[in-house]
Amino acid sequence: MAYSLITIEQTKSPISEAYRTLRTNVQFTGVDSETKKIMITSSGPREGKSSTVANLAVSMAQTGKCVLVVDADLRNPTQHKLFGLDNRRGLSVALVQEQDYRNYIRETAVPGVKVLTGGPIPPNPAELVGSNRMKRLIKEFSQEYDIVLIDTPPVIAVTDAAVLAHEVDGVILVLASGEVNKDYALRAKELLDKVGAKILGAVLNKADLKTGEYNYYYYYHGSDDSNKKKQKHHKDR
Repeated sequence: MAYSLITIEQTKSPISEAYRTLRTNVQFTGVDSETKKIMITSSGPREGKSSTVANLAVSMAQTGKCVLVVDADLRNPTQHKLFGLDNRRGLSVALVQEQDYRNYIRETAVPGVKVLTGGPIPPNPAELVGSNRMKRLIKEFSQEYDIVLIDTPPVIAVTDAAVLAHEVDGVILVLASGEVNKDYALRAKELLDKVGAKILGAVLNKADLKTGEYNYYYYYHGSDDSNKKKQKHHKDR
């Protein structure tokens, strides 16, 4: 694998345990309504959203779920690097060719995890992601897989994530500790709220070990701060 997937390489580590806790929290959000299609985004670049998607997928698959990872960050696709896959054919190709989407799904070395890579970077990513074809594909994905995790571009930078928020059951927002300021993080949440996104929670990445925080992530359901839970997490890329 080109990049490290901690949930495979160190299954008993506190980091992997943090992903298992995140997995459990996500599952609890589906008590009253089904949560199968989940979008993961961030406020800005390099906050660790793609690594969060991949490791959460592995953690979910370890419970026997059949998980599809969709790399919808067509501007900077990363999932093929995380899973060590070829990226010559992926979502960008599937969206312009009316073929069975299964032709573009890739098996991974992780039992239960399949990936639709981003594919070659197109000249019109926002148009493709917002297309009717994309909406149809997401519905088809959810009919065949237990969980669909969609990696999208940062919500503040471009409109792609906001457009897709309508098509999923919930959104997880990844924020980098010490890198994203409070106003920027709030702006990201406001943009998601504005389009009616159901925010399942937030992951705080890259907390500094030197501060004694031991890299925590904060997960909250809905917007009620009283429901916040604090769990160990890791310094992500």
